This record gives sequence, C-alpha cells and structure tokens, in this order.
Amino acid sequence: MPNLSDEFPLAAGLCYLNHAAVAPWPKRASEAVQRFAEENSRSGARDYPAWLQVERRLRERFQRLLNATSTADIALVKNTSEALSFVAFGLDWRAGDQVVISDEEFPSNRIVWEALKPRGVEVVQVNLSGSDPEAALLAACGPRTRLLSISAVQYASGLRLDLPRLGAGCRSKGVLLCVDAIQQLGAQPFDVQASDCAFAMADGHKWLLGPEGLGVFYCRSDLREQLALHEYGWHMLEHAGDYDRREWQPARSARRFECGSPNMLGAMALEASLSLLEDVDMTQVAALIEERVLQLQEGLQRIAGVQLHSPLNPARRAGILTFSWDGWDNQALFARLRERQVICAQRGKGIRLSPHFYTEPAVIEQTLAVLDQLRQD
Repeated sequence: MPNLSDEFPLAAGLCYLNHAAVAPWPKRASEAVQRFAEENSRSGARDYPAWLQVERRLRERFQRLLNATSTADIALVKNTSEALSFVAFGLDWRAGDQVVISDEEFPSNRIVWEALKPRGVEVVQVNLSGSDPEAALLAACGPRTRLLSISAVQYASGLRLDLPRLGAGCRSKGVLLCVDAIQQLGAQPFDVQASDCAFAMADGHKWLLGPEGLGVFYCRSDLREQLALHEYGWHMLEHAGDYDRREWQPARSARRFECGSPNMLGAMALEASLSLLEDVDMTQVAALIEERVLQLQEGLQRIAGVQLHSPLNPARRAGILTFSWDGWDNQALFARLRERQVICAQRGKGIRLSPHFYTEPAVIEQTLAVLDQLRQD
C-alpha cells in the first residue's frame, strides 16, 4: 500500500468529503505535472515521443480499469458530456425511437437526449424509488426503445445499479446500454464486458483523482463505425502523422473520436493518478470507501433529526451518502459546514458527503464532531 498521507498532504483541519464533485490530486499527479512543465520550459517538445508513451500508458490503464478488450476501444475525450454527445448525435435515429433514462440523472445524461427531440426521438424517464429499479428500467424498454442510458451511480442519492443485470436485459430486448460511469469509475470495480455496455464514459476529476478536462469514452468495437462523426481533424485519421497523404479515412480505433491535438498536460496528471488506483487495487479501494461511508452512516444515525437519503445496503451504493437534518435548511447547513472546513456538496434532498479510500477515519470523526457542535450551537 502506498503512503497515503504522503500522497494526499491536505491542509490541516480540512475535511475533504467531495470526491463526487472534484477530487484533490495525489502528490504523484502534481509532481508529474511539475516535471512536464519544467521539461517543456527547458526543451519545448524535444521529448514529445516520451510524452506519447505516457499517453499510451494512460490508454492501457483505462483498458484495465474498464476491462475493455483492447486499447482500441478507448478514446480520450474532454469530458462525459462530449462522449454522450458522440453517442447521441452519432446514432442513426428514426422518428418514434425512444431513449430510456431515469428521473434522477445529472443534466449531462438528460439534456443530450432531449436535444434529439427535433429528430422525433422520445425520452422516457423512469422513477427509481421502488424496490427494483432495474426491473422498472427494463420494463420501460419497449419495441421502440433504441437505447437505455443510465448513470452507474446516481449523483444525488448515491444509488448504485446492477449493471450486469441491465446489460443482460438490454441484450435480450435488442437495446443498447450506455453507462455514465463518472460516479463509479475509481470508486468501485467497473467491467464493460460483464455489463455488456455498448458505450461508457467518465471524467477524470472525480473518483479517478485527476484533472478536469480529460476523460474516457469506451465504445464497443462493433459499434464504432455505426456512430456518425461530426468532428474532424488530423488526429482522428487512420494515418495520423502522414501529413502529405491526400486520401484519408477515420481511424479504425476509438481514436476516431479524438479530432485534434491531445490534452498532454491532463494526460500527465491522469496517468499518474490512475497508477495510484492500480497500486492500491480497485477491490481494496472499494472496500476502504465502504468502511468510510459506513463510519459516516453510523455517526449520522446517532444524531437526532438526521435523515439519510442514500441506500443503506452496501450493494446499492458506491461512495455517496446524502443526508438532511430536521430544522436545518440545506443551503444554510452547507454554508455552515463549509465555514468549518467540511468540503461537501448540496445535492438532491440534502448534503452529499463523498469520502475516498484514502480519507482517514479521523476526518470522518472530525466531520461528525462539527455536526455535533452545530447541534449544540
């Protein structure tokens, strides 16, 4: 196990419980960016071939993290929204087609489908509050449904869905499964093959502990050429780098979705961050996150008037625990917590806490102590 206190030298007194929003970088990511900046300032792009090796390792780490069959399935994209747009505006829609989503989706996984209304595409929103959300989602997939697009973990409630069950159900109905994995990738093991995903995407700046502006798009190999391209440039060509070639074609790999120059600065940071997750191992990461969430849950349940709005069953959650407190306005409570250096978010029905595997138990206890002080004020 790496020295986690060395990897995350957070400011004294800071209770950082906001990894479902934007995470701190590990020290190795910060150092990778510093080295890159120093090399660039001293010698420009002289060492570009070495930079490309870092980018290659990043693709390989993503392949392992998603259990993709090949790095050819992996595109490096700006963010989740961009990848969702590649799917939404790449498929050949027909008037009357349906897309099924939930009624809890982050706007990125709702607006992109609603934008297809001019093409005659209908968006069906499914309520997930029942005892069997997977059954509800699959029941909504009828003969006109082309695609089910769902967050692996809902951003506000923290509800984690059974992706292999959804994948099997979609396959039996001839429906494509698209997974917004941003709240699971880096917090729980994720397997595109076991889930039979057609598409999956995530940003690097949450549970993956990387920078904003760089994420991953998984596109199953048999579907790559079915997505119409709307962005073109030198980098997405099969023979990228052969600048004198007059005839061209899109890359056969998922690089076809990367139209222009790569985000090399982001790649330096994210490759280093993913190396930490691999060093710890995702099974261990998930186990440590569950310990932290359980510690928070038990502490919150001891506070009179606290209502939990996240699943209590460990199989139904990843790293998110959302609560409200009788007598407290959520916005006011959020502001008071932030004043006391508890970094969290106001989402859904309350205050969202999201510890990561490296979060020390003492940070959880300090957070609970802050709430106890607020109760006494």
